[in-house]
Amino acid sequence: MKLHVRGRGLPDEQPVEWWVVDGVLSAEPVSGAETVFDGGWILPGLVDAHCHVGLGDHGPLDNLDDCIAQAEVERDVGALLLRDCGSPIDTRDLADHDDLPEIIRAGRHLARPKRYQRGFAIELDDESALPDAVAEQARFGDGWVKLVGDWIDREVGDLAPLWSDDVLKAAIDAAHANGARVTAHVFSEDALPGLIKAGIDCIEHGTGLTDDTIDLMVEHGTALVPTLINIANFPGIAEGAAKYPKYAQHMRELYEKSYPRIAAAREAGIPIYAGTDAGSMVAHGRIADEVDALTGIGMTPTEALGAACWSAREWLGRPSIEHGAPADLLCYADDPRQGAAVLNRPDLVILRGRIF
Repeated sequence: MKLHVRGRGLPDEQPVEWWVVDGVLSAEPVSGAETVFDGGWILPGLVDAHCHVGLGDHGPLDNLDDCIAQAEVERDVGALLLRDCGSPIDTRDLADHDDLPEIIRAGRHLARPKRYQRGFAIELDDESALPDAVAEQARFGDGWVKLVGDWIDREVGDLAPLWSDDVLKAAIDAAHANGARVTAHVFSEDALPGLIKAGIDCIEHGTGLTDDTIDLMVEHGTALVPTLINIANFPGIAEGAAKYPKYAQHMRELYEKSYPRIAAAREAGIPIYAGTDAGSMVAHGRIADEVDALTGIGMTPTEALGAACWSAREWLGRPSIEHGAPADLLCYADDPRQGAAVLNRPDLVILRGRIF
């Protein structure tokens, strides 16, 4: 299939013209190409940098057909690259489906017993086993490993770190030695210093950021994926945790401070990328809502869109729109920076050169 598209690119807003042949972009004209889009906006496929293909409303999915359905939802809204931040089901077979988004897998979550959602993680009885477990997941995944950095400790009645600092340093070193980066689920304040000082590459959520840990992230070059539309669930989580009043109050406080704290992280220069946490409490296909939410921490519409598009692709080591790159394009008649109502409904989705 030979295709031709013409419009204006982002972020520079300049006229662009691309040809597609054999699923690859060409900056040079291709004879016999059909013009399928002319006169709007053209950008690379969107990125959901925190997504869970394999998790559903009631926990882990039990078959690949349901995983395929989740990936199709993402594709249809233009999310053509997914960083899957932990899945209890092996989704490697989805890479054989050329009609689905690319999934960058982080393997299984790694946690301690009864310190994360049931059935989601590999649970380690002895924390000293973490470095070996991280190395195994690094080899199993696609360049990322996912730790659970904090969760409710029922003996304490509040959020608490899962790992000691020395173990974290050894574990993150093990991931890096196996060519993988590491990210961690972190809601509260206390787990952040140990993770950042140990050399972690990314923090998920980050609602407990303080001035000190923001400075640490800047010093260490740590990225942040705040999952703002999932943070919106914190009041409901607190409401359902009356048995643990300290934890419930802490979750409410984290929610109230989340936007100012994440805005401060942006102001300090911490790289921030868009991720929805889709898969359990958040439905798939909501990356446009996360882009809208990022404007609430002070991002311009162009910056927020970049956090779910060209900037995120560069961070994840995937091409945007360039000669010889896979033809993963979105085309919009209206400017997609107008908001989720436009961004969520591309006029044309082209994945690996095929029109959807």
